[in-house]
Amino acid sequence: MGEARIDSYRDLRVWQEAMGIASECYVLTKAFPKDEVYGMTAQIRRAAVSVAANIAEGHGRENTGSFLQFLRISQGSLKELETHLLLAEQVHITAPSSAEGILNRCESLGKMLRRLIRSLQDKVAGGFKEGSKP
Repeated sequence: MGEARIDSYRDLRVWQEAMGIASECYVLTKAFPKDEVYGMTAQIRRAAVSVAANIAEGHGRENTGSFLQFLRISQGSLKELETHLLLAEQVHITAPSSAEGILNRCESLGKMLRRLIRSLQDKVAGGFKEGSKP
């Protein structure tokens, strides 16, 4: 069985999962106190959207080196998101049970991103033409 064809960033499982996490974050933060709308709510939403947006932007650059750079930025945004969620738990803005599912998805996505990065690095190291489309 061959690999699935990737015509768009929307075909990437990492982007699809990042979008799912972002959607869950929007739902979670709807329940946050109104005085957090410019604080924790905005930070969580911004970081969650950044994960998916950087995957899409990197893929759109049509250069493996640029794609790798944006995937790493996406990893950083994912860690930022996890930190905001953990802090929201610690300061009792949300219950740990409310954020647990998202944090588990973040861990899984982090692993997916690392595998994709390693795969692309291996292709580059193995003679994959640097300027070609990922």
